[in-house]
Amino acid sequence: MRPTPSFPFAIEPLGKHHQRAAFSSGSESLDRYLRHQAGQEARRHIAVTFVLVDTQHQVIAGYYTLSATSILLGELPPEVADKLPRYPLVPATLLGRLAVDTGYQGKGLGEFLLMDALRRSLAQSQAIASMAVVVDAEGDRASSFYARYGFIQFPEHPHRLFLPMKTIAALFRGGRP
Repeated sequence: MRPTPSFPFAIEPLGKHHQRAAFSSGSESLDRYLRHQAGQEARRHIAVTFVLVDTQHQVIAGYYTLSATSILLGELPPEVADKLPRYPLVPATLLGRLAVDTGYQGKGLGEFLLMDALRRSLAQSQAIASMAVVVDAEGDRASSFYARYGFIQFPEHPHRLFLPMKTIAALFRGGRP
């Protein structure tokens, strides 16, 4: 069973009404992104930030970003690349950032946000093709987090991982890919 927040919550696109200044994940780059860049990137259609809001206290408990990306076919492991068309690039979804506020850490909200991001990515792949969700993990700890959910390392980039959309679909069907 996947964790669910123990507080009244909503997951929604970041808006001007969300209080970003108090968000603190323990990662200055992730905090700075939410405070200063996320709104700009949304307005420029670069990335969409989804926030997990504690609706009782009207604070952001966590967030993640999604955007379009592509993968060079040659960067994929051969066993994956061999099953794909011989295009130089294949479409993917980038889970660019994922963070939980320190006051909410240790409650399974990272997994909750990841599952929401994967579910949303799968749904969007029905309208705009995407063969995988890609993450650029911030270090070994983050790489290990994603690896626990089946993400596969790119051979030449140990902190860049991907999860095939076929695997994501099987995850939500409750089966195996």
